[in-house]
Amino acid sequence: MSAVPRLVVAAPSSGHGKNAVSIGLLAAFRDRGLDVAGFKVGPDQVDAAYLGTAAGGRPARNLDPRLLGARRVAPLFAYGAAGAELALVQGTMGLYDSVAGPPEVESTAAVSTALRSPVVLVVDVSAMGQSVAALVHGFRAYDELLWLGGVILNRVASARHEELLREALDDIGVPVFGALRRRDLPPVFPSRRHGMVPVLRGDGEVTQAVRRLGQGVAGGVDLEALLRLARSAPPLAVEPWSPAPPPGFAVAGRPVVALAGTPVGGYGYVETAELLTAAGAEVVTVDPLRDEALPAGAVALVVGGGLPEAYAEELSANRRLCVAVAELARRGGPVIAEGAGLLWLAREVDGLPMCGVLDAVGARRDGLVIGYREATAGADSPVATRGAVRMGYKQHSAVLTPRAGARPAWSWAGGAPEGFVWRGGYASQLVLHWAGAPEIAARLLTATAAATATPAAAVTPTTGVTSTTEVTPITGVTPATPTAPAAAGVAPTGPVPAAAAGPAAADATATPTGSAPGPAAGPAGDAVGPPGPGSTGTTPITMITGGVVAGGPARSVVGPEVPA
Repeated sequence: MSAVPRLVVAAPSSGHGKNAVSIGLLAAFRDRGLDVAGFKVGPDQVDAAYLGTAAGGRPARNLDPRLLGARRVAPLFAYGAAGAELALVQGTMGLYDSVAGPPEVESTAAVSTALRSPVVLVVDVSAMGQSVAALVHGFRAYDELLWLGGVILNRVASARHEELLREALDDIGVPVFGALRRRDLPPVFPSRRHGMVPVLRGDGEVTQAVRRLGQGVAGGVDLEALLRLARSAPPLAVEPWSPAPPPGFAVAGRPVVALAGTPVGGYGYVETAELLTAAGAEVVTVDPLRDEALPAGAVALVVGGGLPEAYAEELSANRRLCVAVAELARRGGPVIAEGAGLLWLAREVDGLPMCGVLDAVGARRDGLVIGYREATAGADSPVATRGAVRMGYKQHSAVLTPRAGARPAWSWAGGAPEGFVWRGGYASQLVLHWAGAPEIAARLLTATAAATATPAAAVTPTTGVTSTTEVTPITGVTPATPTAPAAAGVAPTGPVPAAAAGPAAADATATPTGSAPGPAAGPAGDAVGPPGPGSTGTTPITMITGGVVAGGPARSVVGPEVPA
């Protein structure tokens, strides 16, 4: 049972400013002394990172019905909101939009219904007058189960403009909780290309930006009225999610698992560390961009999908850590790498030397591969048994040649096999939400128990290695013969040679043909593959629509997945 006051912040479509409003609301309520918790609908880890900063460091969680399974959304919310005085859920895209699945299950509206939460609609009224009433009435009437609590008007031009908007909405009985001018929510965040890095590094620019949005929202929104609405939400009759391992699971000692990240958090979903800790691991973060060695005693490494591709130069320059990671993999130490973590393990990316764990070469492109994948495991690995089906998410511009090893990690409809599996190791650009497959933590720790790896700190090479020392690629990644049996469900010893087929282009449908004009600058950036909070965003997305390749600004595109 959860009785936490709660709100869902949504919008008619991407670009209305709900991201900036959500961050500003959390910051404003926290400044008033409330313990707040933030959530993000969908897979976007970057938005969640900024929401966590606005909540004072309390981790924000992603509520993605597709990655988690719809039945886990409310329990995970109850777990993450425990003890909070206000929980705020930021929606994705338009209120009733779903990228691929049924909107009655996977849209922001569906999540709000599952949480029995009132919805506050953020509307960009910069080019709108009394028609705002027709738009809002349509959103209220479209789904009789939706609880539309009111609206926040964004980018209001003047006092007279605000007056006529309020009159129109009063005529249909919809409360207006605030009116914000364009100057109230300026673009203040770093470029989207930086991903989670500014947040995890604790950059002062991020703190100042959050404070600025909080001040802007506090000056134009009736916070007391919003709090009353949030407190009117009924109790949520669900059992909170738990990171506890499967019944009967136990691991000897407390194996040290290195998690890519900083003391602020990991490059991935927060539940990854929680599941590993609950299963018996000691989780210690390692920053791939700054730290020169794995944590003392580390016997496994996890690189989440939030590591940005834009930092390839920094990853390459950290030669000492590249050598340490290669040695861990060579000895059979379990490694899980998702998203750009796969590139980090490659031989090189754009001519830059990487860890050399995989005999593959990466290249960054201008297009963006994006979308969910229902993937079937091609081999036993630390994340799945062969034949198991997992739902994952892809968002990347770089491609790898080849895109799969001799033992591919995954296959899915419309795409060539993808990813690499070797003794104790797994790497793929497909990003999984571990709360949707919580057994992954136990599988990884089972693999550590079977591995013959010596604690990493004892063998991290340092002599003669400088920040520019070249790391010899591990051709074929042929690890030493193990002296202990393979873990249950984990692949036996074997090389990770490059696959004979599968050019880099297999993961990209085509180069974008162009970009349509984007919407006016402002704090949006919350569509699938959006620009950062407050960014205008011009990153093209490559999509297939009936065999025709189309490109456009990231936050203005909603369409089918790329079958890559």
